[in-house]
Amino acid sequence: MLELRNPHSVEAALRHRPQAVEVVQLSAGGGGPAWTRVAERARAAGVRVEQSRGGAARGPERGCERGGERGGEKSQREGMCIARVRAREALSLDALLDSVPSRGLWMALDRVQDPRNVGSIFRSAAYVGVRGMLLTRDQSAPLTGVTYDTASGGMEAVPFAHVTNLRKGLKQAQEAGLWVLGCAEEAKHTVDRIDRERAWLVVLGNEEQGLRRLTRESCDDLCAIPAAAGPDGSVGSLNVAVAAAVVLSHMAAGAPRAGS
Repeated sequence: MLELRNPHSVEAALRHRPQAVEVVQLSAGGGGPAWTRVAERARAAGVRVEQSRGGAARGPERGCERGGERGGEKSQREGMCIARVRAREALSLDALLDSVPSRGLWMALDRVQDPRNVGSIFRSAAYVGVRGMLLTRDQSAPLTGVTYDTASGGMEAVPFAHVTNLRKGLKQAQEAGLWVLGCAEEAKHTVDRIDRERAWLVVLGNEEQGLRRLTRESCDDLCAIPAAAGPDGSVGSLNVAVAAAVVLSHMAAGAPRAGS
């Protein structure tokens, strides 16, 4: 059972899977407008809502206790208000790749290990309408409450599957009609040169090592992110979650969104 502290992740769970929400627990002050909306939706769905009768919170919890007075929306997310929610179940790879259309976007993560990075990638993926995500089962971040809260609802919107062998998973994706695009700094051309009139599965690698060799060799094409160096050229790379957002923004232009 996950403990979620971001009202947006809880509201998304209530919208998509109300039966998975066990209870919403509010602080004595109610948690502010965002948590008030969550409580209203929870009650409408028949989910139990509890409210603390305790005294004022201490430290970083105070923003939630006082309706976000000192910390704004972030304090509402990180205070004492929580919801207990069952984690979403992964699909089989066959189910994830069922009925691949002629265009669209999928993603795969090759051993991304920071749960906040994974959550941020799910958020970007949901925003641009990614249809499915492949996750490596080993040496990858678990899908924890931190992941769900960072995704801010994205975990509810993007179906995913775990694969033991990513290379085999990518081969199955290719057989289903997807083209596999790996993101690598050493690629000979940039993402803006990629033909977007195809169904692509975009692969991003580990925070430190990037894509493994066998993963790169499994890709139909590789791309880099076009860089415009800053004034002193001191930033030479991007965090994997930021890189994902940049690549998806390029690839999503003109691609049909999930459900269309």
